Amino acid sequence: MIDRHALPLLRPLFHWTASMLNRRGISANQVTLAGFALGLLAAFLVGLGWAGAAMAPLLAGRALDGIDGALARLSGETDRGAFLDISLDFIFYAAMPLAFALHDPAANALAAAVLLAAFVGTGTSFLAFSALAGKRALTSKAYPDKAIYYLGGLAEGGETLICLLAMCWWPSSFAAIAYGFAILCAITTLTRLIAGWRSLGGN
Repeated sequence: MIDRHALPLLRPLFHWTASMLNRRGISANQVTLAGFALGLLAAFLVGLGWAGAAMAPLLAGRALDGIDGALARLSGETDRGAFLDISLDFIFYAAMPLAFALHDPAANALAAAVLLAAFVGTGTSFLAFSALAGKRALTSKAYPDKAIYYLGGLAEGGETLICLLAMCWWPSSFAAIAYGFAILCAITTLTRLIAGWRSLGGN
């Protein structure tokens, strides 16, 4: 929900950074891997109990996740790069709740499990529709720059980032934040199922 409003504002900064990296011969895949590494570092810090310190690599990693797409459009988008990008994104999103659960299983494990189940719902509905939309050559007017069809909802990348930052800022409230965001993910999954069913009607 936030993404379609935030991305146009961030696009000039992403493009400027991507242009600088492109001139230095840095590839989009390298940026993708660097962003993923920073995300794993954030999860590692959370697992050690240093959730506050995880905020910096978390933000940097998500920024690189925006820059890699801009860089790919400059240097030439590839299916392999798009596959790597989306796959590592979902692995990172799963790693963060898992890290909170590993740090304090008694307080966080159940909430983390509920959130991870909710992530499965949003992820599978998103990817299943994207695959079929690609088969039909459908494009998203809301996200025309994306390599695959982005089916929106209440819980998109921006909302997920805010949720993860809130968890890092208030780690003692992880469970409450996780349950709340899981509800948003469930609503998102439902709306995507309805939208996908309607959009793919007739076949």
